[in-house]
Amino acid sequence: MTAISTKGGTTAGSRHLQRDVGFWGLMFVSLGSIIGSGWLLGALTAAQTAGPASLISWILAAAMLLILALVHAELGGAYPMAGGTARFPFFAFGPLAGFTAGWMAWLQAVSIAPIEVMATLSYTAHLSWVSKNLTIMHASGGTLTGVGIAVASVMMMIFTLINLVGVKLLSETNSVAVIWKTVVPLLTVVILLALSFHSSNFSAGGGFMPFGAHGVFAALPAGVVFALQGFEQAIQMAGEARNPQRDISRAVIVATIVGTIVYLLLEIAFIGALAPSNLAHGWLNPIGKGDFGPYAELASAIGAGWLAAVLYIDAVISPAATGLVYLGTTSRVTYAMAHERSLPQFLSRVSLRGVPVWSIISAFVVGEIAFLPFPSWKSLVGLITSATMIMYGYAPLALHALRLRDADRPRPYKTPAWKVLSPAAFISANLIIYWSGFEANWKIIATLALGLAIFFGTRFFGIPADQRTDLQWKSTVWVWPWLAGVLVIGRFGQYGPQNTGSIPEWWDLGVVAVFSLAIYYWAIQLAMPSKDVQAAVAGESEELPQAAGELETA
Repeated sequence: MTAISTKGGTTAGSRHLQRDVGFWGLMFVSLGSIIGSGWLLGALTAAQTAGPASLISWILAAAMLLILALVHAELGGAYPMAGGTARFPFFAFGPLAGFTAGWMAWLQAVSIAPIEVMATLSYTAHLSWVSKNLTIMHASGGTLTGVGIAVASVMMMIFTLINLVGVKLLSETNSVAVIWKTVVPLLTVVILLALSFHSSNFSAGGGFMPFGAHGVFAALPAGVVFALQGFEQAIQMAGEARNPQRDISRAVIVATIVGTIVYLLLEIAFIGALAPSNLAHGWLNPIGKGDFGPYAELASAIGAGWLAAVLYIDAVISPAATGLVYLGTTSRVTYAMAHERSLPQFLSRVSLRGVPVWSIISAFVVGEIAFLPFPSWKSLVGLITSATMIMYGYAPLALHALRLRDADRPRPYKTPAWKVLSPAAFISANLIIYWSGFEANWKIIATLALGLAIFFGTRFFGIPADQRTDLQWKSTVWVWPWLAGVLVIGRFGQYGPQNTGSIPEWWDLGVVAVFSLAIYYWAIQLAMPSKDVQAAVAGESEELPQAAGELETA
């Protein structure tokens, strides 16, 4: 098998990331990231926020994310490198822009593994035999006890060990879990539709759209987008794909479509299976009890106790498998930024098995910190959604800039109507950021200050002056007005507890769209010149498959 070399510093020419993952492994990595704890909780939170119109929320979110997935699919096929979401903006706008994108990618990814673990423990803590013998969570606040932290740490350690063994084991372990994770939701849909379906529920509790369009949009950051996100994980693993040009785009698109179908069917089954009496006074508490395990509650209510048992087992497997994937892909983002010398270079070192060992260990350490008494699973969903959309937002800008500045690059997959879909993708990302609300956005963007401190500290203390590359300040100018702009619009918009509501409904969406287009075309104008883009890509060329023969023999 042919492998790719790392470059720079102590890692140059020494060890390699191994290209061991095929199409199914890549597709399952993305699909396994999409189907996690979100499927068990997403339908409930969406229904509480939008009522039956949550179906529109899922369709809208799926359409917006599919556009973003198409953009990522082209970039992943053209530049198949580990931690691609950090690399694409780097090629188009330089090291500083690349780091800001990579920081957001790392921030959302490093948070998901511990959050999925917390979701698993939240489910199991409600089981009678667990609650009688172990106190995993505090009764108030939903934070972990000392025992809970110990159990969570064991789970994180297992994820870490699987990742350290190698990407092939990670892929194979995840593939088995994803088959289970897909079958159980579909089985749940079939059983609920067959045994308990009340069509009247779709007009109960105030009608099909009890909270208006506002509720439809507000549901997206309340759990819908969180559930559907994750398609980019195949791209993060691109440096370990056997045939990345052929497989990455297909893996991303197939995983997104399959995940969308599963979630839409789950929402239909969930709404239809609710007891009509629970909706007499609205959608605030449609399940009665069971915030952690709504499908299990429904299964028990219709006499399908065996299905409830399966769902509680899945409440461990689905979140745990997603956490396993995200710990692995988080390390690839860290590896990518260290490889570009935006983070300390020791994080780019790989083991004899061809895995970024120090990046994996760092993901474990940061994940452990997340188990401290921070907010609950639900309160963190909006924060992660916001960080993910900022990360996604860089991709359409990079696509357009690289289409112009690196036009001769082979593109196995090309985004259809890219001149329309690329700006539409950027608008989509910004709308979801806006709907996440000012409170979530300012916290996420504030963390960028910490990231920049690490970036500049690494640059000035870890890289000799004569080896420091140009930061391309001019090409990064647009980033700061963009982030500041989404904060200001959010503050005066209609979403989140800290908004003023000064911008009227619907006008706010127009403001976001116009602002997005202004930033989009300004950024394209400021992208690095072709020679600098091609030099940046050439500097990472050791990670690109060099010829068709290499792909065939990998």
